[in-house]
Amino acid sequence: MYNVLVCDDDKAILDSIEIYLQLEQYRVFRAEDGKKALEIVENNEIHCIILDIMMPNLDGLNATLKLREKHNIPIILLSAKSEDIDKIQGLSFGADDYVTKPFNPLELMARVKSQIRRYTSLGSMEKKDGVIVNGGLVLDLTSRELSVDGEPIKLTATEYGIVEYMMKNMGRVLSTGQIYEAVWNEPSYSVEKTVTVHIRRIREKIEINPKDPKYLKVVWGLGYKMEKL
Repeated sequence: MYNVLVCDDDKAILDSIEIYLQLEQYRVFRAEDGKKALEIVENNEIHCIILDIMMPNLDGLNATLKLREKHNIPIILLSAKSEDIDKIQGLSFGADDYVTKPFNPLELMARVKSQIRRYTSLGSMEKKDGVIVNGGLVLDLTSRELSVDGEPIKLTATEYGIVEYMMKNMGRVLSTGQIYEAVWNEPSYSVEKTVTVHIRRIREKIEINPKDPKYLKVVWGLGYKMEKL
């Protein structure tokens, strides 16, 4: 059984999400603010977090930043705001997905399933043999760890999925749609900004100069490629 943490200061929303999660056979943990959510994560094995942005004590964005200091658990942000800039900000803070209120509970459940599936297969649990080396990048497929010039790099499950997919397809130009479908394991639709934000975060972690990358290159009008060094 997978464990899902739901954090929202609106009890009605908490109750509603909990009902749908339990119908999907998930064990549900509840929190009313970001501080309580951090406490639960530190003391329990959590496989996915649904996190409201607007909350007292510690809001969802700052809670996401705190969580990303130590954990790569998938985070789905909830917000009443639907502007692209708000979504980009949430993803930039380290979230994996973003759902706008009011939302369709069935869509939210589908996103939870997708995130848990990726986390358990790409993020920490599934084991494969082999190591992929590209210049100073070393991706250990068994331990799910990436190092750059010998230094370990902390990746979220989504970031790891993108890096693994691109390193397995070195030299190939991959569209944002191809990357999204391979990593998110669902059809792509208007996903360019989502993929672009994650690519930018990965560049900040692996490139000496993210503005002049040597590994993750943009191919204008087509997509991205992992340069083979």
